[in-house]
Amino acid sequence: MSISHEKEIKPTSGYTMLATNLGLVVIGVLGIVFLKNPLSIILILLGLILCIGFFFVYPNGSRVLTLFGEYKGTVKEHGFFWVNPFYVRKGISLRARNFDSERLKVNDKLGNPINISVILVWRVKDTYKAAFEVDIYENFVRVQTDAAVRKLANLYAYDNFDDDESEVTLRSGMGEVNDNLEREVSERLAIAGIEVLEARIGYLAYASEIASAMLRRQQATAIVAARMKIVEGAVWMVEEAIKQLKKREVIELDDDKKAAMVSNLMTVLCADKDASPVINTGTLNQ
Repeated sequence: MSISHEKEIKPTSGYTMLATNLGLVVIGVLGIVFLKNPLSIILILLGLILCIGFFFVYPNGSRVLTLFGEYKGTVKEHGFFWVNPFYVRKGISLRARNFDSERLKVNDKLGNPINISVILVWRVKDTYKAAFEVDIYENFVRVQTDAAVRKLANLYAYDNFDDDESEVTLRSGMGEVNDNLEREVSERLAIAGIEVLEARIGYLAYASEIASAMLRRQQATAIVAARMKIVEGAVWMVEEAIKQLKKREVIELDDDKKAAMVSNLMTVLCADKDASPVINTGTLNQ
């Protein structure tokens, strides 16, 4: 029956087999020297052949064992071990690894060209899948991560054009975008037995050919938003000024005088330059 998932095994201790091999070699040498028995060479050759089965597994490392193309198991415990000398042993690291992708030029949801890259933290969880389900799992991680980033960029706009903050964008909704990115990459890499520890956007910017135009748009949006705040505050200040003047009976204002006062106050409060005072030596109607 074929195995389609990882099977962890614990092989024989290497120290025990090392003592056994040394015993075989010593007996074979003594047999040749003292007994003059040529068959003792077999013991020496057997001891040397068995030495091929020794191997080390370092912490956060593993060895995938196969015999004549058949998967026999994976050794994940670190130490010094011995297995059948005919086993083929392939080392796979279980350490966490960083992958900083290249900056990809893709189109966002609105068709604007953007440059984007992703930082991925991953490690091998299932050594069977990493060894046999894909060709070279490191290349698989790189290609599938790039594909996930391209797909993600097509689902979101880079920024809000109409200042509608309810829409999630690549720039404003980093939390949700990174969560979706991690989910997408995890699904793609599961076939290779890869566990995604973290996935997030590392670089995000408009492409160079539209960067200057988008910068001007952002500046214009900021200016309009600032002007709206200024006008809103100025209207409130004018309203309060008229109320206070009427409440304290400082001066009686008819509609024309109120209009002139409102015009002057709004000009002063909303202007982007300091107002120049003008002394009126006549009446308010002149």
